[in-house]
Amino acid sequence: MEELGLGKWILPQPTDKKEYVPIPRLGRTIPFGYKKDEADDGWLIPIPFELEALEKAKHYVKQYAVRKVAAWLTTVTGREISHVGLSKRLKNEQSHKRKSSTYRKLADRYEEALKKAEEYEKRTGTGQDNFFATDRYGAIRNSFSDNASDSATGSSS
Repeated sequence: MEELGLGKWILPQPTDKKEYVPIPRLGRTIPFGYKKDEADDGWLIPIPFELEALEKAKHYVKQYAVRKVAAWLTTVTGREISHVGLSKRLKNEQSHKRKSSTYRKLADRYEEALKKAEEYEKRTGTGQDNFFATDRYGAIRNSFSDNASDSATGSSS
């Protein structure tokens, strides 16, 4: 007799692998986690092992002193980083995240303001200096999102 059962089902496994991309070389100092590209001096190649260790170090800084975390990072990776260098790196990353978040919020506000202005112009019917018929407005509107291109072409939902 056949045995009825659910069988085996394996949950999809999370992929912890991050994809790191080369970054442009902006200064004289090569940042921790990157190495100079031999083919092109203007780019830096990521070193995944060092960048993953740096991610762990970010969590350790919350519990331990920056000096100890920098010493741990140097021991694990074999590449020297001072406590000052580590704290600067973490401070810069936080600053970049805040800026990026602010710019995204501003983009959302601008998109909403454009929609309101467009609706107001349609409602009042003021035909003078129609900004919404210009190519500039179309380009701005299309830059926000995929659904914005629908309303720019005239098929509003």
